[in-house]
Amino acid sequence: MSDRLIDLGNGFWTVRGSLRIGGIFDVGTQCSLVRLANGNFVFLDSYTLTDAIRAEVDALTDGGARVEAIINVHPFHTLHCEWMHRAFPQAKLYGTARHLKHLPDLPWESLRCEDDALAQHYADDFAFSVPRGVVLVSDDESVHFSSVLMLHRASGTLHVDDTFVYLRKGFPLNLLPFTGRLGFHPTLAKALEPRAGAADAFRDWAIGLGVDWADTRRIAAAHNAVLELDAKQLPDLIGAALGRVKPVLDAHREQYG
Repeated sequence: MSDRLIDLGNGFWTVRGSLRIGGIFDVGTQCSLVRLANGNFVFLDSYTLTDAIRAEVDALTDGGARVEAIINVHPFHTLHCEWMHRAFPQAKLYGTARHLKHLPDLPWESLRCEDDALAQHYADDFAFSVPRGVVLVSDDESVHFSSVLMLHRASGTLHVDDTFVYLRKGFPLNLLPFTGRLGFHPTLAKALEPRAGAADAFRDWAIGLGVDWADTRRIAAAHNAVLELDAKQLPDLIGAALGRVKPVLDAHREQYG
């Protein structure tokens, strides 16, 4: 499937891109373009835009001049950060602690995506949430569970990478247990903090997210799909996802308390 820019309404556009595992299986990737209440735009995540999508973005953003920031919300999604900065050099570049460490030559803002101050800065347009009970940046670089979740208030669109997974794929990827349903990234067991109470902290965070963000209308998920939601559906989906990871949380409690 070729890359697409999809207008989800109320100032939110999602870019559905390509990411091939082993050069074979395209699990997809994403970034989002969001119009702020002040008329400027931000990107959520980075991606190398095709010429056609870049032209669409330029038409929306006065040739890119109105892109005020690029907010990279997943510590391990770094492949396209350099391209995005070159394409929109005037935009402030925000990342997590790992972005600053992994790509030190880029002009990162000192304020990081996981900092409360950034959430406060964009509070009129977004709600931010950082999962609790799990490490944001794991020492094991195969553990891509945690990220900063962002809910765009005007469109009701939740942009999330990896923490929640939703795929729509054909064979053989449709054999994966999270294809076609919302679930947690399969590295949860390794992401939980090795301490007493971490499993409960994660569960409480997830339940609270469902309650606080119950009006979410859709989820723009990594890696490849947008999930449209019925009214007040998010709490039930999160509850079902928690039910499926109960053995993981129980095992963690047995080990750490």
